[in-house]
Amino acid sequence: MGEFRRSTAVPHLEVRRSCRENTCYRPHFHDTFSIGLIDNGSSVFTGSSAGTIRLQPGDVVVIPAGQVHACNPGEGPWLYRMAHMDQEWAVSLVPRCAAHRLLSGVGVLRRDDLHDRIAAAMQVVFADQPSAHIEAEFAAALGDLAAATPEHLVPSGTDATLRTRLRPVMDRLRRDEANPQLDELAQLVGMTRYELVRAMRRATGLAPLAWRQNARIVRARHLLRSGLPIADTAQALGFTDQSHFHRVFRAHVAASPGVYRG
Repeated sequence: MGEFRRSTAVPHLEVRRSCRENTCYRPHFHDTFSIGLIDNGSSVFTGSSAGTIRLQPGDVVVIPAGQVHACNPGEGPWLYRMAHMDQEWAVSLVPRCAAHRLLSGVGVLRRDDLHDRIAAAMQVVFADQPSAHIEAEFAAALGDLAAATPEHLVPSGTDATLRTRLRPVMDRLRRDEANPQLDELAQLVGMTRYELVRAMRRATGLAPLAWRQNARIVRARHLLRSGLPIADTAQALGFTDQSHFHRVFRAHVAASPGVYRG
């Protein structure tokens, strides 16, 4: 069960409410700055190299763009909310030093007042308030998050220099309609296929083909939000059929393309 709401005043801002009982997410990343609220039930957070963190009601999870993670229910129903927003917009709302703290890694904050503060900011999106009201609410909420000390902090484990070297591989993974052969990708950057897999994991947190699937779903979300029909979105991204697209989309978003598109 899930509900998505997008601001008409701030188009890149999206919030969701969901209830889950079964494993629903594979490791993935967003191209947005994201904030999660645990409202009820327990869940288990996994990062690319962080092991597991058990989340509890009242927790706030801060996830910068590009950070690989997954969060799935523990025992029984799990109720949560998420806000996704353009990362440049988010950091523009706070002082530079605060922005650095927000982007230092995945943070888990365990304070009821912060949970309530973020919930209030999300509510202005559900209410579709004007942009000035939304910006004021999120500026205050992000400032409070940046000033707080996380209960857990998973530092960014990606390698920016290596990502630059792997850019031809990532461009090819985005562009090709079919899965490129690992040997061909490795030749682009002078590596063996085994070196490439290790390098992609170190640079992005995912193996090459898993990264490609994630990048396709990130693009799918943009296309669906723009109003493109589901069938056209699947075709534009090179999926062989809609059922395959639905399966991959659900594994990354924990919702069907139809529910997400609204």
